[in-house]
Amino acid sequence: MEGAFRKYECLLFDMDDTLYPLSSGISEACRKNIQEYMQHHLHIEESEVPEMCYELYKKYGTTMAGLKALGYEFDNDEFHAYVHGRLPYDLLKPDPVLRNLLLSMSQKKIIFTNADRAHVAQVLSRLLLEDCFDGVICFETLNPPVPAEFMESENEEQLNGEASTFKNRILCKPSIEAFESAIHAANIDPRKTIFFDDSIRNIGSAKAVELHTVIVGRSTLVPGADHALNSIHNIREALPEIWENEEEYLENMIQSSVIETVVQA
Repeated sequence: MEGAFRKYECLLFDMDDTLYPLSSGISEACRKNIQEYMQHHLHIEESEVPEMCYELYKKYGTTMAGLKALGYEFDNDEFHAYVHGRLPYDLLKPDPVLRNLLLSMSQKKIIFTNADRAHVAQVLSRLLLEDCFDGVICFETLNPPVPAEFMESENEEQLNGEASTFKNRILCKPSIEAFESAIHAANIDPRKTIFFDDSIRNIGSAKAVELHTVIVGRSTLVPGADHALNSIHNIREALPEIWENEEEYLENMIQSSVIETVVQA
């Protein structure tokens, strides 16, 4: 049976400053928490913290990844608990407009964020979007625990070398490897996937792995972006093709299901 053609099969969404606006204040609070952690837990000179925080973010994708790359040792869960666990989540309010938009899209919808799983759960819960996505690719997805064989190795050189590499390397956007890992984890075809993000760097990397791209929070295109949205609420106006052939596609899916049931019976 001929199925209706759908241009897109998956919608891949960044979360922070994409599903809610930068003006919410969450990102600013997060930055302050990171700087406090650097000062009070890693004992970095207060006067050096702001510039160091920014430069590491620019070079490594996240300040956390940069700190690890420089050799600072700290527990990932402890870092996330300090940085995200103290955020004023009450600044985020339910978003029924975005909820209705997401629920009207039949494509697979996945969150792709550098943040940890607990932060994702808090944000989606506050926005009342927790049941709008089919999956989440987050810090824990891209950075699983250090393999036990390295930690238990009797070979000290191997332990200090390879295990140290696993321990200190953080995989995150905008690295191409992070995007490739996300595509593999989600089992998606990048050429049939739209990626939404507020970061120019992330958009550039997404385009490099053949994702269709949408820059959010801007009215003009940036390098690598196929579309620009002032707000995530403008999806339907800017990308009506997401809903194209929807009725025909769903009708064919139902008919296919009915035929399969009859054949099995």
